[in-house]
Amino acid sequence: MENVLRPLIVIGGSVVLTLVVGWLADVILRRADARHRDTPLWGLLRRCRLPLQLVLCTALLRGSYDQAKIAEDHEAGIGQTLTLTLIGSLAWLFVRIAAAIVETSYTRYAAAHRDPARVRRVRTQVTLIQRVVSAVIGVVAAAAMLLTFPAMRTAGASLLASAGILGIVAGVAAQSTLSNLFAGLQIAFGDMVRIGDTVVVDGEWGTVDEITLTFLTVRTWDERRITMPVSYFTSKPFENWSRGGSQMTGTVFFQLDHSAPVPEMREKLHDILRECAAWDGRDWGLAVTDTTPNTIQVRALVTAKDADDIWTVRVTVREQLVRWVAEHHPYALPKVITGWAEPSPDGDGRPRPTPPSPEVPRTGRG
Repeated sequence: MENVLRPLIVIGGSVVLTLVVGWLADVILRRADARHRDTPLWGLLRRCRLPLQLVLCTALLRGSYDQAKIAEDHEAGIGQTLTLTLIGSLAWLFVRIAAAIVETSYTRYAAAHRDPARVRRVRTQVTLIQRVVSAVIGVVAAAAMLLTFPAMRTAGASLLASAGILGIVAGVAAQSTLSNLFAGLQIAFGDMVRIGDTVVVDGEWGTVDEITLTFLTVRTWDERRITMPVSYFTSKPFENWSRGGSQMTGTVFFQLDHSAPVPEMREKLHDILRECAAWDGRDWGLAVTDTTPNTIQVRALVTAKDADDIWTVRVTVREQLVRWVAEHHPYALPKVITGWAEPSPDGDGRPRPTPPSPEVPRTGRG
């Protein structure tokens, strides 16, 4: 009878105690979250309930397994499994706690500062810090798991003795990975590019969607994802439209006939901008910036608060101004002349080609 009750008491007691402690911890954190609404830490710590219960249950089983007298022939293997599970669950718990602390710090900073550039910079930094902490915890947990095996502890001395050679070999083999790792840290704390920045990379316009320790993802306007190594942004030039502020100035060019009504176009541009919600009202203008023998180049200048709005303003101005010129001043559209003709003297109304003029010498000295 004792052989039956002892395992039930050990295992059942461990499970029941784990559930009770997990429930009490959840109740305490819920009350703390309700009392401190301005601090999201307590609500985020509730995500640690499952790894906490796993740590507690595994620790109780590992400490009381010897008294359970279950499968004594496999006691070493079961004990090793419980130890590995305990280390893994501890690592999981530490990662959740670190994530809660980091996310709470970012939330407080974002609520206290209204500058979007600073908020994006801190968001990039805390994201990379969280990933570095998770990576360090994972490496330490894996090393701790390996050291639980006697063979690994015996080989530790020889591994340390050859650490110099292995370090050189690993450094050469992982040169690209290490360069990306340090480039990621440089981007995070050098404020070169942030999550949410609008960038132009290799002719592609998009928004920085994700930054990790080794790669960076740019989301383009057509919802594509461009993944690039972070070392690219530390070794090659790129355009960052959000650097120093999100306000943008855009231009729209028109090729028109020399007879185009530029003053009327200027007034129409102002009317279009007043009705465009994306225009921020900072500046606007319209001027002739170039001329050719057949056309003139008219440039419309507009402003907006960010890259998305400047795109909206530009396409709105281009569409409405071209339609207005075509409807009210069609003569101002560029013309293509394919040949010269003069009316026929026969009175049939059909033009008669004009004979070509004598060829002018290329030097112009004739």
